Amino acid sequence: SLYKGDIPAKNGGRLASVLDIRMKDGNARNFTASGGVGTISSRLTLEGPIASEKTTFLLAGRRTYADLFLKMSSDEQIKDNILYFYDVNAKLSHSFSETDRIYFSAYLGKDVVKNHFSEIYFGNHTSTFRWNHVFSPRLFSNLTLLFSNYQYGLAQSDANASGIKWISNMQDYGARLDFNYYPTPAHSISFGAQSTLHDILPGEVRPSDNSVFSPVIMQRKQALEHGFYIENAQKIGTKLTWRYGLRLSVFQNYDLDAKNSEHSYWRLEPRSGLTWMFHPKSSFKASYARTYQYMHLSSNSQSTTPLDVWFLSSPVVKPQRSDQFSLGWFRHLANNSVDLSIETFYKDMQNTIDFKDYADLMLNEDLESELRFGRAYAYGLEFMTRYNRGKWNGWLSYTWSRSRRKVNEINNNEWYYSPYDLTHDVSIVASYRLSPRLLLSGNWVFTTGAPVTFPVGRFESGNDLIPIYSERNAERMPDYHRLDVGITWKGKENPQKKWQGEWVFSAYNAYARKNAWSIYFEQDENNPHRTKAMKSYLFSIIPAITYNFRF
Repeated sequence: SLYKGDIPAKNGGRLASVLDIRMKDGNARNFTASGGVGTISSRLTLEGPIASEKTTFLLAGRRTYADLFLKMSSDEQIKDNILYFYDVNAKLSHSFSETDRIYFSAYLGKDVVKNHFSEIYFGNHTSTFRWNHVFSPRLFSNLTLLFSNYQYGLAQSDANASGIKWISNMQDYGARLDFNYYPTPAHSISFGAQSTLHDILPGEVRPSDNSVFSPVIMQRKQALEHGFYIENAQKIGTKLTWRYGLRLSVFQNYDLDAKNSEHSYWRLEPRSGLTWMFHPKSSFKASYARTYQYMHLSSNSQSTTPLDVWFLSSPVVKPQRSDQFSLGWFRHLANNSVDLSIETFYKDMQNTIDFKDYADLMLNEDLESELRFGRAYAYGLEFMTRYNRGKWNGWLSYTWSRSRRKVNEINNNEWYYSPYDLTHDVSIVASYRLSPRLLLSGNWVFTTGAPVTFPVGRFESGNDLIPIYSERNAERMPDYHRLDVGITWKGKENPQKKWQGEWVFSAYNAYARKNAWSIYFEQDENNPHRTKAMKSYLFSIIPAITYNFRF
């Protein structure tokens, strides 16, 4: 479930939208297996009852194996490279009675890129225990205990004097208690509390045996974040539904050694959402949500890497605040085979954080001295149509949006584009069923290039060439677009046969667009007085064959 504007009161701690992902329960009746074997990756899911229908399990995993194909290369520099990711999901549930049920779930995943010179890795580990209790047909609760560990790092070759291993991690320990009460079928009340301990290692450097560097260990940062909320949703008449609530968030910088709180913030977050069904097939929706964010992310790279630094609110770093308003119109057409929606939003943000020019972010114990503060806003218009008529299925979406910032001591205190300003965003997804066994599918995406700061000139100082940069985020990365196509061929249906299979032939980035991953600048070898802008990209077209099965 995606909440872009009408964010429930139980969710907080971030200014972004909420993506609520739930892991399904295992099959309580039969043991089943499903998966796929392909040229890019393979996956397998097992599920079923244990001893009886009261206890079920689910176990799923997948892995890519591009590194296995690299070994076939004749290039010695490529042969021993490692490039893969894997993830594993597991869930166990048990029903004690009609009123009590427990769940335990876990996730483990890791991405690794390694060659002769360096290694980058990042991964997540989460585990959750949940107890669902039904007090009555109108009242039930969920008690949840959770743990997560996000770790990431960079290593350089041990064979030279600059060999190091840089690691960082962020751990959360949390508990929450949620209640849902239904006084009438048209009225529901939810309320609860949650608490999380954040434990962050900003960075640690371990030199290799031959390295000239000394070990560096940054001080761990801890904080407690609490949330208390109540929300009411009710129908007013036959056409109006109103959901409104209030969340109290509390954030405390915490010294675990001294076992005391160094600083705390208390903030109220009102939420409200209104739905007006003025026609059986049409509705208007309006919402307002205030949210606070107490954890912040720093990055001095325009390309996507795991080498980012997380830091906490403090007496110097105030929590970021967002007030978001949204309004939308929704319509069902053609006997509900076509859905149409148009939404607009405006988001005002206070205490926005950015970094001064030439900021030093990596392994900086005094990171707060690199920060600057201001405000930001974002607004836009979103259009989407979904269709499912006959042999056709898919959707078309288009978003036009703007996002700008004004931060003290940056860009001469003038407004500039946020790194998240993507003016145009288009997605077209379509599938056509040629026959009961043959399906054609494809999707095309387009996104305006992200704002960046590039050198636009230079001057000489002695024997050095000094770059002159544009205003903050005044330039843009190249636009991103890509086409993916696929053909699915299902096996013959046979009710007597438990095994079901299908072949999928696909091409990712079918017209081989070389989308920029990063832009860097280097001196022209043939003309030392010129500088070249160079683009690096990850890949062009990727064909794949996959066999999916289920039994």
